[in-house]
Amino acid sequence: MSGALPGYVARRLGQAVLVLWAAFTVTFAVLYLLPSDPVSIMLAGGQGGEQSDVDPARVAALRAELGLDDPLPVQYAEALWRTLHLDLGSSVQNGAPVTTLIGEALPQTALLAAAAFALAVLLGTSVALLSAWSRSARLRALLLALPPLGVSLPTFWVGLLLVQLLSFRFPVFPALGNAGAASLVLPAVTLAVPVSALLAQVLARSLRGALAEPYVETARAKGASRGRVLLRHALRNAVIPTLTVAGVVVGNLLAGAVVVETVFSRVGVGRLTVSAVEAQDIPVVQGLVLLASTVFVLTNLLVDLLYPVLDPRLRTAGARPRRAAVRDLAGSAA
Repeated sequence: MSGALPGYVARRLGQAVLVLWAAFTVTFAVLYLLPSDPVSIMLAGGQGGEQSDVDPARVAALRAELGLDDPLPVQYAEALWRTLHLDLGSSVQNGAPVTTLIGEALPQTALLAAAAFALAVLLGTSVALLSAWSRSARLRALLLALPPLGVSLPTFWVGLLLVQLLSFRFPVFPALGNAGAASLVLPAVTLAVPVSALLAQVLARSLRGALAEPYVETARAKGASRGRVLLRHALRNAVIPTLTVAGVVVGNLLAGAVVVETVFSRVGVGRLTVSAVEAQDIPVVQGLVLLASTVFVLTNLLVDLLYPVLDPRLRTAGARPRRAAVRDLAGSAA
């Protein structure tokens, strides 16, 4: 394994660079294919009118100032070169550096995503373990019915329901804003519900498969308690497929934050994304897409590197088939 690991890491890093480049290129192309013009949108917003009312001379002057009148390949090459030097450009809306805008919005969204993920892991693991521990068929069936229900619930509906119950009917938590830890509770719960349901679904299925393995019977025959068998033996093997899913959902938390921050009127990456898309602010949108892509790529790279740490069987699988080996283990557990 030690000889194959550096090559594996190098390939994964190369794939990560390709993913980031593809995300940048696709975003650039899609935004420039839109029929509206960001300069016209900005000027119309400043004048409180329609895009058709904007003076064409002002539009042409501002486009020249921002470099938007250059040929498309030139604009792409310049934007890519700046990005490679960690310069994401300036917002078309207000001229502020994109890195500054993202840096101001990111802490609140990162806090929300971290709280939601921690809550999702706690809830999902608890439901899965209780379903595996319980001797009652009815309780087990009830617990196993919760994850599909949680996955099917729309995030915005969960948020509106929590606001109606715990902010308006019973004023326990604030409905809007970023003021204090209390304002984080409802958004975090809203974002955690579908994630916890997905984690619980995968982990519960993996635990059922792990508990039927011969090594579990051996542990029981040696006198291990139910708790030791479940936590020490079954859980360690069952967590591998769940870790794969967790790596995916961490990257998706930023996307979910857009909806949640809109519902709860929170200042963060979600509000910045909505504003940038509405104004067709290409540099900001590209910066946000690169941020989400980077989080997704790094999270999945970390998950890949954790596989052999958690399961020694994967250390002999070689670098190339590591994900395939994990899928095989997940299939055998199911």
